[in-house]
Amino acid sequence: MNKVILFLLAVVASLSLEAQINTPAPSPASTITQMVGLTNVTIDYSRPSMRGRKVYGDLVPFGKLWRTGANAYTKISFDTDVTIAGSKVKAGTYSIFSKPGEKNWEVFFYTDIDGGGTPKNWDENKVVAKASVPVYSMDMPVETFTITIDDLKSGGANIGIIWENTYVAIPFEVPTDEAVMSNIERILSGPSAGDYYAAAVYYASEGKDIKKAKEWMDKAMSMTENPAYWQLRQQSLILAKAGDKKGAIEAAKKSLVKAKEQGNDDYVKMNQDSLKEWGAM
Repeated sequence: MNKVILFLLAVVASLSLEAQINTPAPSPASTITQMVGLTNVTIDYSRPSMRGRKVYGDLVPFGKLWRTGANAYTKISFDTDVTIAGSKVKAGTYSIFSKPGEKNWEVFFYTDIDGGGTPKNWDENKVVAKASVPVYSMDMPVETFTITIDDLKSGGANIGIIWENTYVAIPFEVPTDEAVMSNIERILSGPSAGDYYAAAVYYASEGKDIKKAKEWMDKAMSMTENPAYWQLRQQSLILAKAGDKKGAIEAAKKSLVKAKEQGNDDYVKMNQDSLKEWGAM
């Protein structure tokens, strides 16, 4: 009898679990992604609402460290290096903390990105950038905490923080001009050694014009100060296909030496097999 009762209780418990009601999160998660110049910026955060409460100076005290949102740390990611308040910040993901004030905010970009609330042991060495920004008052209250990426320019933008009647903006710069100028210089200077190498290997592997592949490989090698063993291996194969057995053997021997130095047994064997095939071993 006891076993039957226990079984029935287990069934009832499982049914009650399945019947749980889904309710909306009080502070729903949000993600915004924005291309700023040539830099991709993503912000992940949770959005609390006022719900009749006074926010700044009460719910969020002045002068105390705040997670700048709700729930887990608010995180921002950059896929290139950026500059925030004069500090160079490497590409990566950081958490955003702040100390709201009546007239100014301090905003911190922090290397620890996992956790909720604020760090138990704040470490200044983990602050990669710190900005002091003025508070702007708004006539129309904003019910739900909002982060934006505003005032887009090719060289930067503002991280906007909006809630209640307050707006603050944290400017950051991206290296768009540096990247564009580098691309212009590279393209106008003509193909690189890597461009010639990739084209040669593609032509050879796809059975296209082997003379053209050899021409491009010769060009790539003339522009490469210290070719790697895998590059020399591809050169030897192209030379062999082009009918230059002597050149193929020379390149394969160089590749073999470097492959042995690097401890790459696969390339050692491939070069040895080719050298035997070409009558050099």
